[in-house]
Formats: sequence, C-alpha cells, structure tokens
Amino acid sequence: MSNRHRNLLLIAVSVLCLAGALLAVTVDLNNPTGAAGVMMVDKLGAHVRFFDPATWKEIASFETGRNPHDFALSADHKTAWVTIYGDGVYGRNPSPGHELAVIDMTAKKLAGTIDLSPYVAPHGIQIDPAGMIYVTCDISRKVLVVDPRSRKVVDAIDNEGTGHWMGILPDGSKLYVTNKKDKPYVTVIDLKTHKIVARVSVPGGSEGIAVSPDGKRVVVMDSSAPEMIVIDPATDTVIDRVTLRDNTASAYKVRYTLDGSAILTMTIRGDLINLIPASNLHGEQKVVKVGSAPMGFAFSPDGKTLLVGNHGDGTVSVVDLAQWKVVNSFHAGTGIETLTFY
Repeated sequence: MSNRHRNLLLIAVSVLCLAGALLAVTVDLNNPTGAAGVMMVDKLGAHVRFFDPATWKEIASFETGRNPHDFALSADHKTAWVTIYGDGVYGRNPSPGHELAVIDMTAKKLAGTIDLSPYVAPHGIQIDPAGMIYVTCDISRKVLVVDPRSRKVVDAIDNEGTGHWMGILPDGSKLYVTNKKDKPYVTVIDLKTHKIVARVSVPGGSEGIAVSPDGKRVVVMDSSAPEMIVIDPATDTVIDRVTLRDNTASAYKVRYTLDGSAILTMTIRGDLINLIPASNLHGEQKVVKVGSAPMGFAFSPDGKTLLVGNHGDGTVSVVDLAQWKVVNSFHAGTGIETLTFY
C-alpha cells in the first residue's frame, strides 16, 4: 500500500470514529445537539429563531402562535415540533393554544401545524425512540400522544395533575411528568399501557425534570425550595435530595450534560446556574452568573460549550464548560424559553 493510500485510509477511519463518537453522545433524542446551527424558541417574541453557531448571528426567523414554549426534534433533525401555549401563563391562560407548530429545519420555516383540539394549553413535549410525540396540556390535565406522520392525536392519557415538564426514559418505557404545585407528586406513566403506574411524592411541588443518559436516574427541581430531588426509576422512589449552592429561591430547570458526567440547574428568579458532578451529588458544586431569569440549556456537539437562554433580559450566555465561565453574551429575540444545537 502506498503512503498516499495509507494516509487516505487513516483519514477515513478517523472520520468514521469521530462520527461514531458524535452519534454516541446524541442518542438521547430529548437532549439533542448537532453542528448545523442553533434553533431558539423565543417565547416572549412569539418566534422561532435560527442562529449561526460560529458568529452567534441570527440567520432566519418566523412568527409562531402565542407563547411558544418547548420543542421536540426528530432523530434526523429535519423536523421540529413546538408547543403553542396561548396568550397567558400557567394558572392564568384565558385564551389557551391548541396547536403544535411543525418546523422544517432545513428550510428554516413553518411547515404547518398539528391541531390538538379539544385539548388546550400544550406545554412540555418529548419524543420516544419510535418517533411518537408526547405533549402535556395543563388545563386539560392530559398527556397527549401525537403521531407526527399522520399529524393526529392518537391518545389522551389522564395525568391527574396539571402536567408541566416531562422526562422519558431512554428505552421509551416510562414517562415522568411534573405537576408544579397542583399535585404533590411526579406522575409516572407506562408508555405501553398509557396508564399511571406510580406517583412519586414531592410535597413541595415539582418543576424541571431530566433523565440521565443511561436511564438510571431522574432528577426533578423542587418548586418550594432550592433543592434537586433524585428519583430511582427502578423503584420510582426518592432516594436523595441535593441543596443547590448559593441559591435562595426554588429551582426551575435541570439538564444532564451530553456525557452524563454532570447536572446543570437554574433558577428563574435569579441569574445563577449550578453544575453538580453526577458521580458525587453532594460533592463540590460550581456556580456561575449568567443573564436574568435563565430558562433553557443547549450543548454544542463537542460538549464544550453551553448556551443559556436568559428569558428575563433577551440575551443568551455562552459558557465554556471546561473553564466554567461566561465567555460571550449576545441578544436573541425578546425572551428565549428553550433552545438547541441541531
């Protein structure tokens, strides 16, 4: 074999290994990443916005319905679905929405809607390994099962509480639904039977939720205290509580890093995010100040950069995870709720 052919072979092998490594960290459909760009759901601005990940400049945007909140992204990153909540907030939503916006990620434009009627106030959204979509409708107290191919609601699961955010196990077996302070538990739904199989006690109420990449832990933010609750999905019981360093108000959102080595939390009534080592939940926490009222996280495909959508001041903070510091900040719409690299 000539040196030229040998070098070409080594390059090909390296590319395949890199592709495999990237695939390995993106198997969680509900914690996506990618190198094509950044999509942001601007709740306060009622837009979906696309940004260049090299320059942080907006390259496309379009209007959605009132108060878009959360999104799910297809496995091939060609389509996204965004919940359209309505003109109010939780507990005060006089004209609730009833649609999912369907986003063409390649064309960066609105490609249609899915009507969820008669169910209203869609908020949290998740996607399972088979591509089925699950949506909380807090006023209707249902978790909807939506087939994105037919664009139809195929089932409405009774959640009992006003479901807010959700976390699905990687194998698609169970769904965990937070209920804010409406019900003192996290609802556990079996996704084969579409029935409630457990209620995990959270007396103070529950907010953000995240599932570890290996599916062995579910973490939930307490609505009444600056604490993170740890659930063992094998038994559906609370096995630990972690106090968030330097936080004086209850926490809001939580997310695992792509490799599962750390957990990130934020509080909407402040400007701090915390980083907690997943292997030692009571170990040293790192804290950094970002913009006002952080609400959303997004990880670059190499796992080195974190974007934080600051709902309160219309900015996005760029955090270097290795240095654990904010290295840039830029304006993005009016108030970003959720965002992702794709």
